[in-house]
Amino acid sequence: MQLRKVTAASAAVLALALTATACGSDKEDGGSGDGKKITIGIKIDQPGIGLKTPDGKYVGFDVDVATYVAKELGYKAEDIVFKETKSADRETAIDRGDVKFIAASYSINDERLQKVDFAGPYLLAHQDILVRADDETIKSPKDLNSKKLCSVTGSTSAQNVKDKLAPKAQLQEYGGYSECLTGLENKVIDALTTDDSILAGYASQKNFQGKFKLAGFKMTNENYGIGLKKGDADLKKKINDALTKMVSDGSWDKAVKDNFGPANYKNEPAPKIGNIVK
Repeated sequence: MQLRKVTAASAAVLALALTATACGSDKEDGGSGDGKKITIGIKIDQPGIGLKTPDGKYVGFDVDVATYVAKELGYKAEDIVFKETKSADRETAIDRGDVKFIAASYSINDERLQKVDFAGPYLLAHQDILVRADDETIKSPKDLNSKKLCSVTGSTSAQNVKDKLAPKAQLQEYGGYSECLTGLENKVIDALTTDDSILAGYASQKNFQGKFKLAGFKMTNENYGIGLKKGDADLKKKINDALTKMVSDGSWDKAVKDNFGPANYKNEPAPKIGNIVK
């Protein structure tokens, strides 16, 4: 009788183990599109680009691009696992295999190309400034001399302006872009600088619509690409094909309008795949 009890218990344990094994098999499939999960790196704190909303949804231009690409790779929306990848962690996340690819305002440059590969580019952004909508005093970068210019701590954007364009600009470093926007709104600072796509995303938020404008200075070229593991030529081709289709079927234009439209963002046309603008 005791033996039967042990045997029954063992059978139950075995059944649980088999169930757990079956559940555990639902892992990322490397792009084969057989219904399993895919993990994609994004930003979760950049409105218009990549944002996690209070109700747990992910929205933004990069999110739309990533979702479209994943669909072309064979994944449904529910198969996508979005993972926050901060700027400093992007190459490491790709190398470790934490994500299959990254779409996170990820500018293609020579240094990064030593560590990862890029598909795209899928957006040509520029460093720009954001000012109050009624401010007519800043018409060129040199007008930033003696103005209070804000960027986030650790960013090189404001320092680039001071070093190359407006040496008398008064740099103000805040913890985040939202703080800079509040300072801009309250006239504590005069301008905010970073990529124009990021600025447009913030200015498109409901609580900021109509309060700010982009200057349109185009101080640098930032080619946003999709980062992936170095040497994965097959995945790179599949992503490039998906991006090409996204442009041709109008989905790219719709994503730009949906995410940046309220800021009157004068975006560049969709770049041709492999065309890196210096």
